[in-house]
Parts: sequence; C-alpha cells; structure tokens
Amino acid sequence: MHTANATASQIDGLVHLDTQRAATGLDLTVDAVFRTTGHGQLDFGGGEFQAAPRERIEPMLDDPDDDYGWWALELGAYVIHYNESLRLNDGQRAVVRPLERTLRAGAHHGAFVLEEARDPIRTLLVVSRMGCRLKENCRVSRLTIRE
Repeated sequence: MHTANATASQIDGLVHLDTQRAATGLDLTVDAVFRTTGHGQLDFGGGEFQAAPRERIEPMLDDPDDDYGWWALELGAYVIHYNESLRLNDGQRAVVRPLERTLRAGAHHGAFVLEEARDPIRTLLVVSRMGCRLKENCRVSRLTIRE
C-alpha cells in the first residue's frame, strides 16, 4: 500500500493535503451532488446501457456571509463527484471506501475499486431516511492505492 504522500502525487484537485492525509491513504472531498431523476438501464452485452438521468443540486448558504454552502439531502440515492481526480500506473488499483464519519452521519456508499484513471472520481451516495447535510468540500471517502 502506498503512503499518503506517494498517493498524493497521483491525485489532482486536493483541497488541503494536510487535512486530507491519513495513515492509510487520502480522504476525498465532495465537489458536486446530483439527484437521480429517472431509471438507468443495464443489459448483458452493454449495447443497451443507459446511465440514470440526473440533475445537479446547488448548495445553499446557511448565512449570506458563509464561504461554503450545504447540500441538504433527503432519503434517496445521489451521485457525488469528488474534487479529486486520479492517475494510476500500470498494475495499480485504487480502493475507495466511505469514512466512518460518513456512515455515522447517515449516508453511505459501497467500497469500490478503480483500475484506471478517473476525472472526476464519482460514486453513488445513499442517504438514510433521516437525511444528511453535506458541506462543500467535506471529506466522505478514503482512497488507497495498491500495487
């Protein structure tokens, strides 16, 4: 497993390396949130694949003097785009998993493996019935790179 500093050399778009650095990798931060507005479609061969349509949700400021806004998410599934993008070398894989704090706040996403570069990195975030507020640039996931 790579150190956080080695991992950082393969990530673009870091918001604040010192805060995002962890013993086991780097924390990923939320750049954009999209609400799914319809169904997607999967088939065996892939020729009839359709991504679920989505619309961007704009964050709202709690106070006009605030620098960063909040996404107030209700029960449901959302696509989040991270600020960070990833470059991988041959033979490398990146694992992305939710932070425990994300789970404790009432949201989750499945752990997933990336085998090629991603710009942006994104995932499906599921929010519990109690909802969850996300502040712009909040840390929700951890990325580690493995050989």
